[in-house]
Amino acid sequence: MAIIKPFRALRPHNEYAAQVASRPYDVLNSEEARKETEGNLLSFLHVTKAEIDLPADVDIHSESVYQKAADNLAHFIDRKILFQDENPCYYIYELAWKGRTQTGLVCVSSVEDYFNDVIKKHEFTRPEKEKDRIDHMRTIRAQTGNVFLACKDIRELNNIFEHWKAHNNATYSFTADDGVTHAVWVVDALATIDSITHLFAEKVPATYIADGHHRAASAAKVSQALPDSEDARYFLTTIFPANQLAILDYNRLAKDLNGLSEEDFLQKLNEAFDVEKATAAVHPESLHQFGMYLDKQWYTLKAKEGSYSEDPIGILDVTILQNNVLDKILGIKDPRTDNRVDFVGGIRGLTELEKRVNSGDAKVAFSLYPVSIDQLFAIADSGQVMPPKSTWFEPKLRDGLLTHRI
Repeated sequence: MAIIKPFRALRPHNEYAAQVASRPYDVLNSEEARKETEGNLLSFLHVTKAEIDLPADVDIHSESVYQKAADNLAHFIDRKILFQDENPCYYIYELAWKGRTQTGLVCVSSVEDYFNDVIKKHEFTRPEKEKDRIDHMRTIRAQTGNVFLACKDIRELNNIFEHWKAHNNATYSFTADDGVTHAVWVVDALATIDSITHLFAEKVPATYIADGHHRAASAAKVSQALPDSEDARYFLTTIFPANQLAILDYNRLAKDLNGLSEEDFLQKLNEAFDVEKATAAVHPESLHQFGMYLDKQWYTLKAKEGSYSEDPIGILDVTILQNNVLDKILGIKDPRTDNRVDFVGGIRGLTELEKRVNSGDAKVAFSLYPVSIDQLFAIADSGQVMPPKSTWFEPKLRDGLLTHRI
C-alpha cells in the first residue's frame, strides 16, 4: 500500500503567493524564463532556473547555477518571503482552467515505494535530465519540483477534499497569467491528517507517475546519496484521483529526414500510412490518426491495419509513430538520448510545430492523439514502459507554493 506523510512545507506568505508561484522549470527554456521574470524579483524561477540571474552564456548545468539557486532560496527565506510551517500538514491543491477543476493532495511520498514499484512508472528517463535535478536538489537541499501522481478513484478521498474545502478558507487563491486559478488549503487538523494517512495505507495499493518521472528518479537517487537524512527518504508529490485528470497530446519534431529527400520520405510513409494533404493544421480526432507538417504543408496520416501490434504498448499512437517513422525511416532508435528528436506539449498548440519547422529548427513535425488515463494505468500495471514523453497533463502545478526541504 502507498506510504505518504504530511510535511512542513516551505511556502510564501499569502501576500507574495501569486508573485512567487512559477511555472515548472521544465516547461520553459532559459530565454523564456528570463522574459517571464522581467519585473518580478520574487518569481520562484530564480530558484528553479537560476541561470536567469547569471550571464547568458553560462553553462546551465554548471555548479555556479546550482549555487545561485541556493543563494536565491536563502535570500527568499531571509527576507521572509518564504516561511516553513511549524507542524507537518497535508495540503489540498485545486486548479481551475477552461471550465474544469481538479483537486489533489500535496504530501510527501516514500522513496521506498518508488524503488519497490508501489509508485508505478510508465516512462524511462534521460540521464542528463536526472543529473540536473540531482545536482539542484543536493545543492539547495530542497525538492522544488512537485511530482504529479495519479491514483485510482477513491470516494472517501474526494469526500475529504470537498468537506475540507466547504468548511475552511483557502490559504492561497489567485489566477495566473495563463488563466489557471490556483487554490491551496492547509490541512492541519490531526484527525483529518490521520484519516488521510490511513486511507492511503488501507485503500491505495499503488500510485502512478503522471508527470515528473525525472523529478521522482532524481529524488530517489538523492535519497541514496544522503542515507542519514530522514527527509530525503520522502519526496514532494501531489496525488490526483483519476476522475480529476485529463491528458493532452504530446507532439514530436524531427530535426532532419535522415538524408532522404522530402519526396522519398513521403513515399516511405506510404508503407505504413494512408497519406493525404490537408487544407489546415491537423489535430487528430481519433486513435491511429496523425498530423504531419512538412515544408509548409499539413498532411493527415492514418495507420494502416497490420502496421502495429494490439498489445498495450504497441497499440499506442506514440509507439506506432516511433516504430514506423522515427525508427524505421528516420533512424532515431532511442528518443531518450537522440538529440535529433524533440517533444512539444500539446498546450503550446499546433502553431508551435509550424513555427519550429518554418524557422528551420526542425524538418518535420507530428501531432498525436492523446493517451487515455486508463491506458496509462494499464501499461504501468503491466510493468511495461511507454515511449518517452507520451503524456502531457494540463494545467500544471506551480513551483514555489509548497517546497519540501531536505
